Amino acid sequence: MRFIHTADWHLGRYFHGVHLTEDQRQLLLGEFLPLVKESNVEAVVIAGDIYDRGVPPVEAVDLFNEVLTKLVEQRVKVLYIAGNHDSAARIGFGSQLFARSGVYVRGELTADLAPVVLEDAYGPVAFQLFPYMDPASVSNVFPKEDEAAPRMSYAAAHRFVIERARKVLPHGCRSVAVAHAFLAGGQESDSERPLAVGGSGNVPPAVFAGYNYTALGHLHNPQAVGRAQVRYSGSLMKYSFNEAQTDKSVSIVELDGAGEVQLEQVALHPRRDVRRIRGAFADILQDEQAYPASQDYLEIELTDQRRILGVQDQLREKFPNFMHVSWAGLSEAAEDRPVTYHGRTAQSQSDAELFGQFYEQMTGRALAAEEQAVLASCLKEIQQEARENR
Repeated sequence: MRFIHTADWHLGRYFHGVHLTEDQRQLLLGEFLPLVKESNVEAVVIAGDIYDRGVPPVEAVDLFNEVLTKLVEQRVKVLYIAGNHDSAARIGFGSQLFARSGVYVRGELTADLAPVVLEDAYGPVAFQLFPYMDPASVSNVFPKEDEAAPRMSYAAAHRFVIERARKVLPHGCRSVAVAHAFLAGGQESDSERPLAVGGSGNVPPAVFAGYNYTALGHLHNPQAVGRAQVRYSGSLMKYSFNEAQTDKSVSIVELDGAGEVQLEQVALHPRRDVRRIRGAFADILQDEQAYPASQDYLEIELTDQRRILGVQDQLREKFPNFMHVSWAGLSEAAEDRPVTYHGRTAQSQSDAELFGQFYEQMTGRALAAEEQAVLASCLKEIQQEARENR
């Protein structure tokens, strides 16, 4: 059995004020679908977080519909589950009808844990689909099975469900688990929504022991956890500047007749990368070799130790899609300068003197005469309003 494992598409994502749906469309239709065809796979597995929110924008739903339609036209089976960003009920809509076309969906956890069984040249392969589940959902589905269910941890809830699921696997059949969870030991980025507080949402990788392969979603960095056959494919695109150094990919999984797994990572190349650049403002604008003009989504860290007016307009001429500017140099300069004002000094200084001292410590220069005049005018106005409001 040869299939593609992907996850965390987050269709309809809104990133620093930009809708990414068009970028996602170009990546899925222009690169992902051709890869499916060229790779000669029999199935595509999507391990949750199809959408970025429970009620996705219409454009995101239309895009997913288009991708599913083209996969069915290629005679590729599709298996997908709801993630924690998805609405389980909405994801599960039409599941019985879709199954007739080879599209298998698990939106909500139910007591029916029967696997989806696909056939290849070696025989059956059982795919068990576990949508995102928390202790409360497990308790709701199995209320009489375990009186302790309401007090279950995430680990206990997953162990409880998966142990039951393994009992209905065909004997001797090769098996694949598909789940959306945070496995203990996994490497997070800052673009995942936490499943629980303080690590209580962690699930031990050993819970999935016994499956030939476990296709996971939730963590956005591609990685194996516990063993090579328990794997996160990573997200479709970079959804955080902390992911700037992480290449995105899908996993091509090949399961032989004995259940042995071979993995291949295939990189994805969105039309705009998510990157960080760092340097002095003048260098970034003028040095074309070190800082070539780009359409990428950028976070720009300026090392200048004095604030410069109008940087955003000038940067946008060269980098039209930059998203954020930070003044790393100001912070570093402030750390290097000793703070000299404190409560005792403040009692003997005027508001103007205190502000001037603070300004100099933050920027490295004293207020100019014109700036002092503006400050004096503002302070006078504030004091006048305070007297009137007494």
